[in-house]
Amino acid sequence: MTTARIGLALGGGGARGIAHVPVIEAFDDLGVRPTAIAGTSIGAIFGAAHAAGLDGKALREISQATFADRNSVLARLWKLRPRKLGDLFGSPRIMQFDALKVLEQFVGQHIPATFNDLETPLTLIATDFYQCREVRLERGSLHHAVAASIAIPALFKPVTVGGRIMVDGGLVNPLPFDALPSNIDIVVASDVVGSPIPRKGRNLPGAGDAVFGATQILMQSIVLEKLKNRQPDVLVKPDISGFRVLDFMKTAMILEAAEPMREMVKQRVAAAIEAYETGREIA
Repeated sequence: MTTARIGLALGGGGARGIAHVPVIEAFDDLGVRPTAIAGTSIGAIFGAAHAAGLDGKALREISQATFADRNSVLARLWKLRPRKLGDLFGSPRIMQFDALKVLEQFVGQHIPATFNDLETPLTLIATDFYQCREVRLERGSLHHAVAASIAIPALFKPVTVGGRIMVDGGLVNPLPFDALPSNIDIVVASDVVGSPIPRKGRNLPGAGDAVFGATQILMQSIVLEKLKNRQPDVLVKPDISGFRVLDFMKTAMILEAAEPMREMVKQRVAAAIEAYETGREIA
């Protein structure tokens, strides 16, 4: 066991965030638990589940089971479809789901009701829609906080938390390593933003790809600016740009693509721990 206080930041990126699982498994392989966790968007889901005590193996099994059957997934989404015309087209020609209902339908049973129920301190990132600023959620309803953090505009309706209107945290802080406590000794950040890629045989993006791709560009620019000011001790970037934000039915493929990161993370975290314990600068 190490005395180093290790913080784990799990970034946003939609289905690409399934690549966080091998990163968490690397911690398990080392017998290390994060002292604190910060999560944005999909990272909020995995961060909350891990902070609740679920290890990487459990998260892998849950991810695979949740998206194993396409028909089952579609049936659940059909039950959650907007019933009112105003919800169906909250904005012109945009269908919006209820983020809280989707969360509770798919993974709610794996996430405790409140932050007080967690084993590990957790900070989740959301965006205050009208104040145009980052909000760090650390207390109260965990389900509402996660729902706010994942509420991608247009895909989900905004979520109200503490009287404030919240949307996806990735719009302001897609890689929240700076939201970890200041007393953390080693910061590990998992970046799954990725980059837009062309569809096979077609370079011009369709409407959906253009919208989500533009969001990726925004998120990439935010991350790059953050890294100019401060670097995490271990920065992880799985090779998952080939997957799109809603590619959850490709869970097995995403896990396979991210698997090489597991050994790399083990080595780099182990090296960071050794450097900390011997008083050397973390490389």
